[in-house]
Amino acid sequence: MLSNLNRAGRRGPLARILATTGLAAVLALSVAACSGDDGINDSTSSAAVEGDSQPVKIETVGKGFDFATVYRETVPGVISVRSIFGNGAAGGSGFVLSDDGEIVTNAHVITDGEGEDRVAAEQVYIEFYDGNVLPAKIIGFDPFSDVGLVKVDPDEIDLTTLALADSEKVQVGEAIAVIGSPFGEDHSLSTGVVSQVGRSVMSLTDFQIEGAIQTDASINPGNSGGPMLDSEGTVIGISQQMKSGSGASNGVGFGVPSNTIGNSVEQLRENGEPSYAYIGVSTQPIYPQLAEKIGIDVESGAMVAEVVEGGPAEKAGIRGGNDEINFQAGVYDIGGDVIISANGEEIERAEDLGRIIGGLQPGETVELGIIRDGKEITVAVDLEERPTALTQPQIQP
Repeated sequence: MLSNLNRAGRRGPLARILATTGLAAVLALSVAACSGDDGINDSTSSAAVEGDSQPVKIETVGKGFDFATVYRETVPGVISVRSIFGNGAAGGSGFVLSDDGEIVTNAHVITDGEGEDRVAAEQVYIEFYDGNVLPAKIIGFDPFSDVGLVKVDPDEIDLTTLALADSEKVQVGEAIAVIGSPFGEDHSLSTGVVSQVGRSVMSLTDFQIEGAIQTDASINPGNSGGPMLDSEGTVIGISQQMKSGSGASNGVGFGVPSNTIGNSVEQLRENGEPSYAYIGVSTQPIYPQLAEKIGIDVESGAMVAEVVEGGPAEKAGIRGGNDEINFQAGVYDIGGDVIISANGEEIERAEDLGRIIGGLQPGETVELGIIRDGKEITVAVDLEERPTALTQPQIQP
């Protein structure tokens, strides 16, 4: 069964549709923010907020999750975005990050186009909780993480800032509050729990966003870029897309994790554009029964299905699959290398490779532990700058 993946936005009267072909499924993507998606620690999270004012922080000892209090304290820091393009308008959500006027939203809220042709909106306006509407300057956008950074004049309005949490500490089952402007209904609250962490979801490129937060909280067109909040009122992520069989909010939602946001914001502040490393492979997970079937003595790892022609992995001699089997209702490309570690860290899930590579920089070298022809070897791969688009879909960073 094919699933529908809806980004939380719409452009004009209809949702924009992005088509992407995966190794195992074809997913339809519609941007959820339009009306008319590594690694920071606690210290870098707090450093992301500049100036003298203190961001919202709610005392929760013995109180649990008080949704009303979280909403009341944080909603002044949540904004609606209006983006003007030559061919129409778009809308979405966001939040105030710093008291010098920095605002975070999704890249797809303030840009249009595909691949290298993606362009920024001609004009962006920010509507605040008190009704004020201010023009904003686009500082930059990151299509790989679907993060956009804009800025308003802080002298024009009193700002309430929200702080980034450490998304590595987010746990499955914890309560979550989502604020945004679904269907243009400004500053709406929806609640739920964190359904899962560490998901891989599509970005605005041929690469995936790793570490995404999954939730059952309602996410609809217009929510894109709005904050996902924990019980302390700190931002654990921003709404990015939803997955549904019907296109309605009866599915599951996904958010860009706060650590990814922090990394992206730092790059956009400094350079106005992001820079990420990539290795140039697509992988499939290996598990004990599959390993036994194909005669490989491992418990977990990432099987290399495809290698990008001319990419870093091919230059290092990494081998992709040369045969295909059907096993336990799945289709697998076998015969290639199986990556079991990267820089000494064990690959327990196929997504781990993307996460590790995403934390490195272009020009760095990653040491891969590989099973090839039944033997374990080490291969050094010199990472390169990640391109926006590739001929092969859903390639690992």
